[in-house]
Amino acid sequence: MAEKLIPTPSQTVGPFFHMALERPQWSDLTRDGPAGERIVITGRVLDGDGMPVGDACLELWQANAAGRYAHPDDTRQDRPLDPHFRGFGRVSTDAEGRFRFVTIRPGPVPGRGNALQAPHIAVAIFARGLLRQLVTRIYFADEPTNETDPVLSAIADPALRQTLLAQRVNDADPPTYHFDIVLQGKGETVFFEV
Repeated sequence: MAEKLIPTPSQTVGPFFHMALERPQWSDLTRDGPAGERIVITGRVLDGDGMPVGDACLELWQANAAGRYAHPDDTRQDRPLDPHFRGFGRVSTDAEGRFRFVTIRPGPVPGRGNALQAPHIAVAIFARGLLRQLVTRIYFADEPTNETDPVLSAIADPALRQTLLAQRVNDADPPTYHFDIVLQGKGETVFFEV
């Protein structure tokens, strides 16, 4: 008797992030005592219907407080490396799509043509239903150099630029910023092709 073959269903990435990628210690980029202003960033990941994405994973990459990346390609000698700051972290969302991570406020880094970019954190989002990660940035709404940042300046629509700005919510120690990531639809966060 011939065995009936059942095709394997196609599937997008996930839903395994919470189990496979969550490392709670990775959400505190200050755990080794780096130099700089310690800050907290909270927010939610929401789908196109405004519903929470409870199994997303955010990967974070940023410069240290002096504006230098802990990466071999950043060879600028005028900016010190911080041996206590790796500049990389990862945080998972909870059932309500919430995330929280602790880091230091990054310094400005050079962009194309050595134009200084405003302090920011690069974020890659992995979630069920995504074939590839989404990439965005977190800027700080209270940062004066946002006005001259070449990436923010390239976004003509002020409403779209606002989707990249984390809002300061308190003056506690450490200060807390709020940043929601909307995957599609109304209020969709600006994502970059990299």
